[in-house]
Amino acid sequence: MTIKQAQDQVHTWIQTIGIDYFPPLTNMVLLTEEIGELARLMARHYGEQSFKDPIQAQQAPEMIAEEMADVLFVLLCLANQCDVDLTKALTQSLDKKTRRDAQRHRENPKLKRP
Repeated sequence: MTIKQAQDQVHTWIQTIGIDYFPPLTNMVLLTEEIGELARLMARHYGEQSFKDPIQAQQAPEMIAEEMADVLFVLLCLANQCDVDLTKALTQSLDKKTRRDAQRHRENPKLKRP
């Protein structure tokens, strides 16, 4: 699925199942909430925090994937609402980062692999 197809599919879902988009500010708050849920899982799975339930620890990769998908869904909603072509925006962002960081990361000793 391309980014454009994902934006279109989310728009179709919103129009048929979701009825209408939440206002952009509400969706921004929902995006923040979803990022927080992802952050909590990442802290427990990859960081020093631990899961309270050992079953959740086993299910962490699937739960992380689900939260990432939730983040993407809300981001796609916001892009649709704000008339942002995410394919174009991502291409421009990668071009900018490539120009800006062409040597920066190569010269970063923290990123040197043994």
